Order: sequence, then C-alpha cells, then structure tokens
Amino acid sequence: MAKARHGKRYRQWLEKVPKGPVALEEAVRIVQEFKPEKCDPTIELTMHLGIDPRQADQALRGSFSLPHGIGKTRRVIAFCEGEDAEKAKAAGAVEAGADELIQKIQDGWMDFDVAVSKPKMMRSVSRLGRILGPQGKMPSPKSGTVVEDVETAVREYSAGKVEYRNDDGGNIHLPVGKLSFEPDKLVGNVRAAFDHIKRLRPASAKGAYIRKVCIAATMSPAVLVDLS
Repeated sequence: MAKARHGKRYRQWLEKVPKGPVALEEAVRIVQEFKPEKCDPTIELTMHLGIDPRQADQALRGSFSLPHGIGKTRRVIAFCEGEDAEKAKAAGAVEAGADELIQKIQDGWMDFDVAVSKPKMMRSVSRLGRILGPQGKMPSPKSGTVVEDVETAVREYSAGKVEYRNDDGGNIHLPVGKLSFEPDKLVGNVRAAFDHIKRLRPASAKGAYIRKVCIAATMSPAVLVDLS
C-alpha cells in the first residue's frame, strides 16, 4: 500500500515544527501560524499516558468544562419527562423527551452532538446502545451524561463542556478551542485540561504518568509541549 503524501502547505508547516518539546506559549504561537484558507480549525490537545488501557482501574473517562469554552455551541438532547423536559429545552436542548425521542433516534435521526439522561430513563435508553455507542453518544454515568440535574447538564454541554476517554494506546484527545482564539485563552484551556488529567493518575499506574504532550490544529502537524 502506497504511503499517504502530504500536500505542499503541510510540508511547509512541518518545517516550522521544532524537533523537541517547547514551552506552551511557544507551541500555541507556532500552531496558530498554521492557518488554512477557508475554515477556523479546532485545536486538539493529545496526551500520551503511562497507563495500561487493558486494566479497568487505569482507564480514564469523564468530562469537564474548559475555562474559555471550545468555540462552538454543541447540540444537546435530553432523555427525560414532564417538567424536566421543559427545563431541558429552556436550557438549550434541541430535543428533550422519553419514548418519542428514543423512537425518533431509532428511525434514524442523529442531528445532535451530546445526549444526557436522567438515571431513571436509562432502562429505556439502553435500547439505543447499538446506535449511540459506536458514535460515542450513549449517555453514561462515567462520562457525566447520566445525571439528575439534566437542566444544568444541557447548559454546560451546550456551552462546550468536553468529554474524554483514553484510547487503546493510552492516549487522551481533547479539543481545547479554535485557531482564532486569543493565545492566552488557548494557553488557559490547555493548562486546565493538563491539570485535570494529571490529577486523575490511577494509583496502580507505574512509571512516568504523562509521557508526551502535543497540540495540533485540524490537518496540521503536531507541536510537542513541555508542561513540566
């Protein structure tokens, strides 16, 4: 199989990437020079962790709010009933309901980014596991999307609260803003995300916990970051 070849612009960007880790402020400056012509790409933080993803007690999954948001409004739905559904819609949910919402999704509607649910609804919502699970949209207590206070959850996720989950290689990938953000806001978001994941070190993890950190814009080279 032939290797994928990067375009001329990517190769020009790659020449500007330092060989080793640089201070966060410098990494942000470099990445913000990688400006495409017609879009405002997302900046993603990637952290390679010294965890064993095969061990349940070392798996990392959750959600948290970045201090400066991620630069876009996310479409949130809520599985709830009655007054809770009314409150969820008032908080910004694009849809809120019970059996009728479940049926709508079973019929093929997927125009949303995040689904939250009341705990008592999960028996019914579990029918959507095969549909929502592969897309990472299934409500889960571990990710913070199964909650009693759906109104607050809808408001937070609509504003940019992010979910994270380590992959099979022990990496965490997190959006931390847009290329157009002011540099200090990107720096603040990256530090907040780094500190949050750092605090979650599993007790059974051995050796160095945070082994590599980098940031990159969508379709740009990654820049290694020194956050020691």
